[in-house]
Amino acid sequence: MYRTALRRGRTWAILAILILCSPFLTACLPGSAEPEGPHLELSATIPGKGAKQTVLRVGDPQTQVALELSGLGKDLPFKVQWANLQGGPETLEAFRADALDVGSVADIPPLFAQWNGTDVKIIAARYTEDPLQHPVYELGIAPGADVDSLSDLRGKKIAYSPGQAQGALVLKLLNKLDLTKKDVELVEMQSVDDVYVNALGSGQVDVAPLGQALVPPLLSKYGPDGAKTISPRIRDDAWHLYTPTEVLQDAHKAAALKRYVAVWGQAQRWIDAHPEEFARGYYVQHEGLAPKDAEYVVDALGTHDVPADWSTAIARHQQTVDLLVKEQGQKPLDVKALYDDRFEGVGADPVDKEATR
Repeated sequence: MYRTALRRGRTWAILAILILCSPFLTACLPGSAEPEGPHLELSATIPGKGAKQTVLRVGDPQTQVALELSGLGKDLPFKVQWANLQGGPETLEAFRADALDVGSVADIPPLFAQWNGTDVKIIAARYTEDPLQHPVYELGIAPGADVDSLSDLRGKKIAYSPGQAQGALVLKLLNKLDLTKKDVELVEMQSVDDVYVNALGSGQVDVAPLGQALVPPLLSKYGPDGAKTISPRIRDDAWHLYTPTEVLQDAHKAAALKRYVAVWGQAQRWIDAHPEEFARGYYVQHEGLAPKDAEYVVDALGTHDVPADWSTAIARHQQTVDLLVKEQGQKPLDVKALYDDRFEGVGADPVDKEATR
């Protein structure tokens, strides 16, 4: 039902199936050689232009489809290698294998990359305009779990992935309900493909945070047996582009990334303005959802906000860090240092052809 070739987190799989190039972007073979650009200090201004032969390796399937459908990808003056992967574990694997320059993830993967020895920077941020009405995640409830509201979570088995956004959501939810990890049974499992859906269906867990694209499969497969969803009522809408710090020290790559972020921002606005076209192009044709399910997902996720000022976003991100330090024993981290302020506001600019040439 979903494309899963790169969702098992293995380096050999990433290297073997990495490249899916757009018809209108220059196609390249995996590992194609590219001259390194001049060294760029992290405090230096990013050049306005890079070399045309620069190759940017991007793990951002939603934006890839949006650029193809909208034609905005024609404004990128460099070569793009598209990797059909997203999510923290597989993106970090690709970074470590030097197979990816930029990934698209929620707010937790950049933190765990840093905590696990891969120095990264956040270069773009996106949120939902009405996050409580349009949550990224719903709580999937297993058949017979006897959970009708958030107050019923005490003593339940909850799917928990420490290094992913779903895991942070669980911790935030427990904190909101004045529960501790001892008040529930956390069942560690990585959220990939439909693992959480199957865990709910089999009774392995009572509750699991599900991305909106997994809600229709849960209700279709297990709804007749009593499966359902409830809203966590927790803000869960942070989304980022992030990159290994060493990529930003290549002047050509840094210039390409800045232009990519500008066009990425345009793509988010195009998605909001063309929900039906995006639903067909991405969720139906790329992800394999039924048309009615694709419409449900796009409607459930709402529209996007790409802020020009990161200060509020950084403050919320720091609260998440502090929670993980407390609940997981992570090392204290100044999250502001993860944000490369040279990119602040780039994705929020209105359509500007000069900004993307």
